[in-house]
Amino acid sequence: QVPLVASGGGLVQAGGPLRLSCAASGIIFSRYTMAWYRQSSGKQRDLVAQITGGGSTNYADSVKGRFTVSRDNAENTVYLEMISLKPEDTALYYCRATWAARNYWGQGTQVTVSS
Repeated sequence: QVPLVASGGGLVQAGGPLRLSCAASGIIFSRYTMAWYRQSSGKQRDLVAQITGGGSTNYADSVKGRFTVSRDNAENTVYLEMISLKPEDTALYYCRATWAARNYWGQGTQVTVSS
C-alpha cells in the first residue's frame, strides 16, 4: 500500500501559480521529513524542497523565492505552493516521506508550464 497520494498538477501558463498537495495515510505523519522532487524527461530526479517534522525547510536554488513548502500535521498533508512558474519547471513532481529507515514515494503529478 502506497501511503502517499500527490495531486494538484496541471497545465499552467508561464508566470502563473499552482499548488500541489500530497496526502499521507498509514504513517505517523509528524515524524516524517516530507519532500518534493521533480523529474523531467531524460533527467534525474532532483530535490525541489523539503520540510522536517519540526518545520525546517530547504529549497533547491532554482526555486528559492518562488516555491514554498508547508505541512499540516493535523491533515497529514504536505503542500508545494509554486508561483512565477517557468517552462523549465515542467516535470513530474513526486512527494517523498522519510523517517529512520522508512522511505515512501508518491505516484507523481505532472506539472506543465507553457511559454
